[in-house]
Amino acid sequence: MTGINGEEVLRRLSSRLKMRHLILLLNIRQYGSLTRVAEQMASSQPAITSALAELESMFGAPLFDRSVRGMAPTALGKLVLARAQAMIHDLGHLVRDMESAVAGFDAHLHVGVIPFISGRLLSAAIRRAMPEDSKGLTVTIHEGTSDQLLPQLQDHTLDIVIGRASSTVDLAGVEFSLLYRQQPRLIASRRLAAQLGRVRLDWQQLVALDWILGAPNTPMREQVADIFLAAGVAPPSPIVESYSSKLIGEMIVASERAVSIVPADIAKELVRTAGLAIVPYSFDWTLPPIAMFTRAGAQSRPLLQFAEALRQLCADA
Repeated sequence: MTGINGEEVLRRLSSRLKMRHLILLLNIRQYGSLTRVAEQMASSQPAITSALAELESMFGAPLFDRSVRGMAPTALGKLVLARAQAMIHDLGHLVRDMESAVAGFDAHLHVGVIPFISGRLLSAAIRRAMPEDSKGLTVTIHEGTSDQLLPQLQDHTLDIVIGRASSTVDLAGVEFSLLYRQQPRLIASRRLAAQLGRVRLDWQQLVALDWILGAPNTPMREQVADIFLAAGVAPPSPIVESYSSKLIGEMIVASERAVSIVPADIAKELVRTAGLAIVPYSFDWTLPPIAMFTRAGAQSRPLLQFAEALRQLCADA
């Protein structure tokens, strides 16, 4: 990209860049072949080739390397693709905001949350973020791991992410603030919890029970494994792997042998909604804290209202 005249590139893009160019770029990245792109866009290959040449002339440099294996983005192409994806997502958000405005709402937010974030906390934040003089917000909740959600925040798919702050997440272009730390709780049916609570913690007895745990190679699963390893016992092999708190609750109350370790706030919700119990054992772990992530410089009023509501609720708790 050496020698690019920024002002000249900006002039060309401002006068010539169209949304179809952005869609073309994303299709090339997806299919890696101009022939397949032409098929997908109901066009001819010469027309697609010409459109790409026009686009690359706007930037003054190649956006893709061509080889027998297909087309791969150059360093400049990767940068342009990231912005193109964000612009396409922003256009979709504009349409959702328009729909919300017509229906009398302030805006629509896309909120990413990791598993085991309290539903009560989220619903309270949404309610508190709604001004008294309007219907407030409409919200779409997207679930996933921090590693899955933060790239979606960066490419503008999401407006805000509630996830775990750790040294492994990519924070490029992202701001974050810590919300709270979660403590571990062992949950079981009321009968089993009463039995376990009457005796001293026996790790060999505990590992032999029917465990419901999250997916391998996730922070929660690794923390549970560390708890057992620290006690000198091999981690349990789960009978079910799931982060669905509803499924965990249903399976535990239906069994006299099923147990799980979940964050304390989730355990309290399951006590209330599923009728299970918390075993009074104490465990230590170093699970990364829950944090709120937003794009750097994001200043929309509905987003700020939701973020402030979330911060205040966590501070009050």
